[in-house]
Amino acid sequence: MIHLRSISLKEKYAERTDFPFSLGVIKELQELTFTSPITFLVGENGSGKSTLIEGIAAATGLPAIGGDDIHRDTTLHHARTLGSALRLTWNKRTHRGFFLRAEDFFNFVRRLNSTQQELDDMVNEYEQSMSGYGLQLARGAARAQQQQQQHQYNGNMEERSHGESFISLFRSRIVPNGLYIMDEPEAPLSPRRQYAFMFTLAELVRQQSQCIIATHSPILMSFPGAQILSVSGDTIAQSSTDELDHIQFTKTFLNNPQAFVRHLNEVQEE
Repeated sequence: MIHLRSISLKEKYAERTDFPFSLGVIKELQELTFTSPITFLVGENGSGKSTLIEGIAAATGLPAIGGDDIHRDTTLHHARTLGSALRLTWNKRTHRGFFLRAEDFFNFVRRLNSTQQELDDMVNEYEQSMSGYGLQLARGAARAQQQQQQHQYNGNMEERSHGESFISLFRSRIVPNGLYIMDEPEAPLSPRRQYAFMFTLAELVRQQSQCIIATHSPILMSFPGAQILSVSGDTIAQSSTDELDHIQFTKTFLNNPQAFVRHLNEVQEE
């Protein structure tokens, strides 16, 4: 389901030169139409794809998963500025879904682990200062909070890999008919986990959801039927996997890695 049909820059912002409007891809943004339930924004670092993703997230008003609320996060001030400048056209407005950045996931896991440790510390304090029925109640309440958190995320995240934790967190939050906006979700995922994540994306499509994702991952870009938008300079162009430098370079490198790494030996010998 394509909930968000298109975005465009409101006319009154076209002449602004402050960031993020100074970015070519923002300054020249006309109407950007989404044609698939899965859309990938692809480009080099600094191309503006993450800025655009964050602006779309701010414009939709979706909650941020793992980080501060998008309307309070000090690192997303520019996203709020851009979000207010974007015109959104909907096929079917949805308030379901979320916005996820890779760094927010890491922060979220740290907070979960910190909460688990704080509850452990509380139990230790109770055991030193209380006894009898009061101790049982207090200790039981703290342990219940720990178990509830672990049940929600299928176990203790601290004891699992980042990839396992990410997929568990993601799957615990998804609902049908949602809009999911993500910036480089592959960061905590190994290649095998990226492949597994594609099945989660397929499940979202089946549940009538839409995903807009900024990525560097050649694996994710290979999702069947995905719309690929290549961000370069001041343009956003439809592309195919075979045309992408990410794909071409990865294939060339893996076909003959020695042709590339031999230059490292030359540098080391200098």
